[in-house]
Amino acid sequence: MAEEQQDVYDIHQANTFKDYLRIIRANWIPVSLITLAGIMVAIIYAANAVDIYKATAALKIARPQGGSVLTSPLLPEFQEWGNDRFIANEIEIMRSFTARQLVAITLIDSFYRDPVKKRYYFLLDKKSNADNENNIKSADALAITLSDVAIDQKRGLDIIEISALSPSPYEAALIANVYAEQYKMLNLEQNRNQLTLVTDFLDEQRKEKYDELNAAEETLRDFQEKGGLIALDERASTLISVLAQFEAQKSATQVDLMASNKVLENLRKELKAQNPRMADYLTSLTSQKYITAIQEEIAKLEVNKQVAVSRKDGLTDDSPVIQEYDRKINELRKQLDKELEVLKAGIFASSPEEVKELTQKIIAEEVRNQSLETSIKELDKIVQGYEARFMKLPKNAIELARLKRNSEALEKLYLLVEQRYQEAIINEQSQPGNVLIIDDARIPSNPAKPNRTLIIIIGLLLGAGLAVGYVFVKNYFDDTVKSPDDIENRKINVLAWIPHFESIIAGDASVQFIVDKLPDSIPSEAFRALRTRIQFSRVNT
Repeated sequence: MAEEQQDVYDIHQANTFKDYLRIIRANWIPVSLITLAGIMVAIIYAANAVDIYKATAALKIARPQGGSVLTSPLLPEFQEWGNDRFIANEIEIMRSFTARQLVAITLIDSFYRDPVKKRYYFLLDKKSNADNENNIKSADALAITLSDVAIDQKRGLDIIEISALSPSPYEAALIANVYAEQYKMLNLEQNRNQLTLVTDFLDEQRKEKYDELNAAEETLRDFQEKGGLIALDERASTLISVLAQFEAQKSATQVDLMASNKVLENLRKELKAQNPRMADYLTSLTSQKYITAIQEEIAKLEVNKQVAVSRKDGLTDDSPVIQEYDRKINELRKQLDKELEVLKAGIFASSPEEVKELTQKIIAEEVRNQSLETSIKELDKIVQGYEARFMKLPKNAIELARLKRNSEALEKLYLLVEQRYQEAIINEQSQPGNVLIIDDARIPSNPAKPNRTLIIIIGLLLGAGLAVGYVFVKNYFDDTVKSPDDIENRKINVLAWIPHFESIIAGDASVQFIVDKLPDSIPSEAFRALRTRIQFSRVNT
């Protein structure tokens, strides 16, 4: 019984599929016309579609690395864990409106300097009726258009690809290359931000100290020209020279402290934007007694070393006394590094990934800031000691000594600030970025799209699909009887099937005539069967 049901099911399925084919075959004309129309539309679209060219520039972005205990990773073997997040952050910077606006400004400048204006498309303002240079987009409008530039990371690599599309192959390559170059410059500017801040501050201090030095020298010259004492004995001159040296050193350290305060203020502002409570927490940690004590001891040793050298007792850098100072200072610095390493491990264990680098910079600057404050205190003690000796000079020499002391101190301070300024410039210029352009975008020779073959194939499939859909929908709403199956599907009881008998007899062929004259024919047999079923059925006549 199961086998008989399975045979019936298979036959039903086959008949259903044949019905589909029969419906399509019966409507082959509309099917052909609709399919042909789809192909023609696709061909016309493909023929008139604008060629779009694609140019790609590739960048390698490396996580900033540091060589000290404050900037090195806790576990070097796991330092790559956060790279994907770091790259994702850099991609968001590249997609920011600020970065796109920089690119837009550079592209507009390139447009004005380029004599061939016809090779630009996206830079032009299509809504404007002006010609040539007057119909270019504004920087903001172009920055919005640049949001369509694709910026993607290669899977598993620190490589970012910048892809630009344009009907102009030259413009596509220009956009990709300018985007890569502007991001590289923006990244370099961000890496040099603190160094630039220090350089600008030292430049201001350098100019200010230079003016103060000129004023002090002019005052000294006026005093000597007015007939005052013009020379000091050797003991007074030596005292003034040493005192001026330490005063200059103290003032230079104060300048460094002011620069450090500016850097710290900038870093804390950035950190508070991400984690408001972390900055104050870091300050309290780096101010702990054991760290402060080590810094004070280092400052005392460095000042005592300077005092020993200033006495001019024949001490040089390779003298045993100086070497002993250096040994003690190095030991204390190693001890300070160990304490900071423990401090760093405790902070970074609970710090979010995005604030770790900023936290490292703040810790380093906090330590430096406190060291500068300690050095100023120690230098102040030395200056006060020499100040007491200075006040014991003869009264007639005090005024000249004061003027010469001020002049020499300002001269040495200016030289120290100038030296620090030049070092800051070198550090700023030598600070590398972490972006490397490994592949410039080249002007493409072939369009990236449209794929005309694919468009035609899609047109063919859509046309055929619409044609078949049209036929089936038409057949669904058609309630006429076209086959015996249509009667069965309507659940109508069939008493008999009468075959077509027009080929059996021509002319006027009544039912009685067929039954009487052709008793053995199939139509005659069908009529007799119908008569019998009517007699035995309960049909209302």
